[in-house]
Parts: sequence; C-alpha cells; structure tokens
Amino acid sequence: MARPRTQGPQTRAKILDVAQELFVSQGYDKTSLRDIAERLGITKAALYYYFERKEEILLELHLRLHAIGSQALDEIEGIPDGPERVAAWPNLIDRLIELMLQNRDMLLLHRRNAGAMEMIYENERNKIENEDLERRLGRILSSPVITLETRVRMASTVGVLTEVLVESGTAFDDVPPEQLAEVIRGVVADLLAPSLASDT
Repeated sequence: MARPRTQGPQTRAKILDVAQELFVSQGYDKTSLRDIAERLGITKAALYYYFERKEEILLELHLRLHAIGSQALDEIEGIPDGPERVAAWPNLIDRLIELMLQNRDMLLLHRRNAGAMEMIYENERNKIENEDLERRLGRILSSPVITLETRVRMASTVGVLTEVLVESGTAFDDVPPEQLAEVIRGVVADLLAPSLASDT
C-alpha cells in the first residue's frame, strides 16, 4: 500500500517521538507497535504505512544521533583548515553540548535499551553512515596544518562528550542538564586553551 501523502513527514516524526518516549519509559522490549499506535490514536494498520517493524523505528531513532553529528561535521568542514578551524572548534563543541543535552531522551534511549541497540549497530545502513562519520572526523583530525598536540586536544573534546553524555551509563542522570553542560564546557575549555593560544 502507498503511504499517505498528506502530513506524511509530520506523522512519521510524531511516530518516532512517541516511540522514543515509550522506549525510554517502559523499554524497547516491552513496547509493541500496538502500544505506539494507541498512544498516537491511530490504527496499527495506519502505523504500518510508515514502519512495518519495530526495529525500523529503533534504527531511525538511532540515526537521529548521526544527523546531529553530520550537521556538526558539515559546519566544521566548511571552515578552512588550519588556524580558522582550530578557532572555530570551541564554538562547535559548545553547540554539540547544547544539542546533545536538548536531546537527552535520545541518549537515554540508547542507555536504557543497550541490548536492543546491539541489533541496530549491526544494521548495514547504520554501519555505512557510522563509517562515513568516522572517516570525516578522521580527515579533520589528521590535518597536516594543525599541530599534533592541538589535534589530540580536539579529539579529546569529542571523547569527553561521548564518554559523559553517551558511554557513561546512568552516572550523570541525577545532574541537572544546565549544571552538567557548565562542567563539560569547563573541561573542554581547559583542554583547548593551550591550542587556542598556539595555533590561532
């Protein structure tokens, strides 16, 4: 059956938002397509117009993280390599912190459904997109016109964001987002200060 044209993108986005809420609150395994349809006030058949399997929904939710990363890479790749890119890096990381904290439920989804996410990580589309992001970041961090120390410091800021906001489990769930953002920004500033002094 063809997917309905009217409000298609909006409906699809609403399905993803509701699914994310349910996956976070009650878990991926305990949430059915019927649960999602009922929360939206549509039939299960109508939901099938957009997603035939629950795994497809989880994949699309995961790829929202890819979209955030891709947007950040687009921005930094648009800045000339060398001192200009180094100078722009702190602002880029700052916006990434803001985006990731604004999408904290997306991060909670990954942490609270780690088992289900293993299946998504093996998905071919995810692998292709993830490898592309890694290649793009690798090109930035292997710049021949940025000093080794600065490249290491730039990479370390990415590591801070990944570890604190994604890989650390529930370690910081009790910390208000504004407070967490302030601390992360302080750590990032400490990491980048010597580079900004020497490379720009």
